[in-house]
Amino acid sequence: MEEANGGVLCRGGTAEAGAGAEAGRAPHVAMLVTPGMGHLIPLAELAKRLAARHGATATLITFASTASATQRAFLASLPPAIASLSLPPVDLSDLPPDAAIETLMSEECARVVPALTGVLSGLKETTRLVAFVADLFGADSFDAAAAAGVVRRYLFFPTNLHVLTLILHLPELDVSMPGEFRDLAEPVRLPGCVPIPGPDILSPLQDKSNPCYRWMVHHARRYRDAEAILVNSFDAVEPDVARVLRAPQPGRPPVYNIGPLIKTDAVETDNEPRAPCLEWLDRQPPRSVIFVSFGSGGSLPAEQMRELALGLEQSGQRFLWVVRSPSDEGAVNANYYDAESKKDPLPYLPEGFVERTKEVGLLVPSWAPQIKVLAHEATGGFLVHCGWNSVLESLVHGVPMVAWPLFAEQGQNAVMLSEGVGAAIRVPDTKRREEIAAAVREVMAGQGKGAEVRAKVAELQKAAAEGLRKGGAATTALDEVVHKWIGGGDK
Repeated sequence: MEEANGGVLCRGGTAEAGAGAEAGRAPHVAMLVTPGMGHLIPLAELAKRLAARHGATATLITFASTASATQRAFLASLPPAIASLSLPPVDLSDLPPDAAIETLMSEECARVVPALTGVLSGLKETTRLVAFVADLFGADSFDAAAAAGVVRRYLFFPTNLHVLTLILHLPELDVSMPGEFRDLAEPVRLPGCVPIPGPDILSPLQDKSNPCYRWMVHHARRYRDAEAILVNSFDAVEPDVARVLRAPQPGRPPVYNIGPLIKTDAVETDNEPRAPCLEWLDRQPPRSVIFVSFGSGGSLPAEQMRELALGLEQSGQRFLWVVRSPSDEGAVNANYYDAESKKDPLPYLPEGFVERTKEVGLLVPSWAPQIKVLAHEATGGFLVHCGWNSVLESLVHGVPMVAWPLFAEQGQNAVMLSEGVGAAIRVPDTKRREEIAAAVREVMAGQGKGAEVRAKVAELQKAAAEGLRKGGAATTALDEVVHKWIGGGDK
C-alpha cells in the first residue's frame, strides 16, 4: 500500500500502472463508492463489465469509514484491471451520536471533496481518465471532478427506477406536500410507478426535522448535474416507469438501465472447501428450501426474531436461515457497517426451536454464500429484506420472494415487487407467526398467488438474462454510454 494524492492505494496492480504505455491507452473510469457493500458490489461489477467488454480500467475510490476486513478481501479479489483507493479519514465528531446513516455518508462525501480533487487530478496525469462515476450519496463529489477537470460526470444509482423517480421528484414534493409521508391518507403517485403508501416511502424521508431529509432533497437537486444516470435495474421488472424515463425530459439527465449487476462469484475449485450449508442443501429435494436472510446490514428486534422462528416452524417448509443476534432497541440497520452478529444468536431463539426443527432447518450464524445458495437447485424461495442487490440476485436465479423490508428503500421495493410486478408476497407489518407461515407456504407451494409469483419470477429471470446478452437492452445501453466516454474523451 502506498499514499497517492491523499488516499491509500491498493490492488492486484496500482492506478499508477496507468502511466505505462499499454494501460495508458485503455480508457480509465474513476468510481466513488459511498459506504455500504450494497453500493460497492454493483459498482465493482460495473467495473468488471467495462473491463471485459470495453477493455477499460477503473479505480474504485472508497471512504475511510468503511475500511473493514470484508471490504479489503472483496477489493483484493477484483481483477487486475480494477484498482482501489481509500480516501483519507474525515472528522465527523461534530455530528450528533444518533446521526442517520444517510447523514453520515453525505457529510463524509462533502468533507472529502478537497482530497478527492487531488486523487482525480493524479489519475488524470497517470491514466486516460474518460469519466467519473459517483453513486447515490456522492453527488457532491461532482465538485471534485469539476475542479480536477473531469468533464464527463455520471451518477450510478444502485437501486431501481421507482426510487430514482421519487428522488427526482423530491424537490417539488418538498414544496407541495405539507406534513410527513408517513401521515399521508393516500399513496404517493408518481409517473409510471406503483402507488407507494406513505409509511413505505424511503426511510430517510420519513422525518422532515431530521437532517438526513434535507440531505436527500439536496442530493435530488445535485442529480441534475450529472451528464446521465446509470441504474442497476432492468425494464421487465418495472416496465411502466422504464417507458417514462426513456422519454427525454428537459432538465433531467438521460437515464440508462444497465442491470442487473450482481456479484459474480469466483468459480469453485476442486480443492476449495465447500460451505457446510451448501452440503446441507445437496441433501434436500429440489426447490424445497426457503432461504432466510436480511442482507449484510440487517437484524431483527427480538420479538420479530421469535415470531419468524415460530412462523418458519409452523410453515412446515425446509429452511436455511442466516441468523443474527437481535438488534438493540429496534435499530434494524445495526449491522450496516459490519455484517457480523453482535452476539451468539442461538440463545435468542424460542426454547426448543433448534431441536424441534433440526431435521428440516439449518441455522447459519451471520453469513452464508448468498449467490451460491440462491443458485442451488434445492432453493425454492427467499425470505428477503428487499435490499435491491438481494432482489436482483433472487430474480437472476429465478427464486420467488417473501418480502420482509427493514429500512432504507426496502419498503418501496416490497410494494413494487408485491403490488407491482408480482414477484413476491409480502409479510404483513404485524409480523405474527401465522402470517409468516402462510406467506412462506404460499410462495413455496401455493396454487393461487404463489403459483403466479413463481411463474412471474421465471419470466423475469429470462428477461434479465436476455438483457445482458450481446445486443440485449442492458448491454446496448452500456455500449452507448461507453461510446460517449471514448468518443468524446475528456476535454
